[in-house]
Amino acid sequence: MTDAITLDEVYPDDAPGHDDVENAMRPAETPELRALYQGFEEEHIVPLWTQLGDLMPTHPKPQAVPHVWKWDRLYDLARQSGDLVPVGRGGERRALGLANPGLGGRAYVSPTLWAAIQYLGPRETAPEHRHAQNAFRFVVEGEGVWTVVNGDPVRMSRGDLLLTPGWHFHGHHNDTDGPMAWIDGLDIPFSHHNDVGFFEFGSERVTDYATPSYSRAERLWAHPGLRPLSGLQDTVSSPLMAYRWEHTDAALTEQLLLEEEGQPATAEQGHAAIRYTNPTTGGDVMPTIRCEFHRLRAGTVTPGRREVGSSVFQVFDGEGVVTLGGAEHRLVKGDLFVVPSWVQWSLAAGSQFDLFRFSDAPIMERLHFARTHVEETHR
Repeated sequence: MTDAITLDEVYPDDAPGHDDVENAMRPAETPELRALYQGFEEEHIVPLWTQLGDLMPTHPKPQAVPHVWKWDRLYDLARQSGDLVPVGRGGERRALGLANPGLGGRAYVSPTLWAAIQYLGPRETAPEHRHAQNAFRFVVEGEGVWTVVNGDPVRMSRGDLLLTPGWHFHGHHNDTDGPMAWIDGLDIPFSHHNDVGFFEFGSERVTDYATPSYSRAERLWAHPGLRPLSGLQDTVSSPLMAYRWEHTDAALTEQLLLEEEGQPATAEQGHAAIRYTNPTTGGDVMPTIRCEFHRLRAGTVTPGRREVGSSVFQVFDGEGVVTLGGAEHRLVKGDLFVVPSWVQWSLAAGSQFDLFRFSDAPIMERLHFARTHVEETHR
């Protein structure tokens, strides 16, 4: 027989919602009550009245914390990994997962998202595999690596967003004499918590070394407003595996030019933004991950914002400041930061400030948990 549970253990002073519980329904300690709680423990039962403030808080209280990772340091560690750790079957990828300091050392940037720096050395190949988790790559600098998606070689260049949706075979090869690094984003934590993950090794053949300027998917799907009659069935994830920087840059540039001409084109003054979309549905590129790109004019400050769900940003170019939960962090090219659920954030651009963003918004919206609060600004 284990020792009886005391009410001080059931209602610790620092428990979420402790005061409300204590005032509303804390019963008198009696031998019968001690026996009741002993029975709960023996049968693996936890009564709601001891957990309400934790299970149903008045607003989101994430364990994940805001955090900034500096690109210079990340890249240096990735380079050292390239010197010391081989890439190949078994480890599969030389990917350095960003571990949110609030999540107990797990390689999760948030409870739903995984972010990593992947590094591929000269003439190296990361072998082919596939998995249920959805994944993308975003390139902040470098050229020369190809990702091969279901046998279709896709060039990776600065500013490009590359997709490998769930259950697509994919491998990477570096066709140059220099290394290359990029960020990976996946829904690994969400998949892990919900026990939906599968993984399968691919062919042992050498990854396709063809290096075309444009993949087959781009030749079919990368024409604005046009859809091939051979692809009229909607797909859950985008059939377009590469979203090229030249198109992203042009779209952002035109938004700000229209604003200068007095034509409403941006939701916030001096702040242009685009969302990458699935050309078959107009929705998000993958069912669990939203990808966006934001450009702020020098001097632009965005209003404080809170959102249910989490986001990760990487600075593509320029410099500025992010305010996360009241703390300011100066950012330069390549730096990454995470915004946990309902943490207030805002941006201030020191120069033209370009940022790539990905989030779990499709999950929150589909499950009807999405909620946003934007601070009012007074001019």
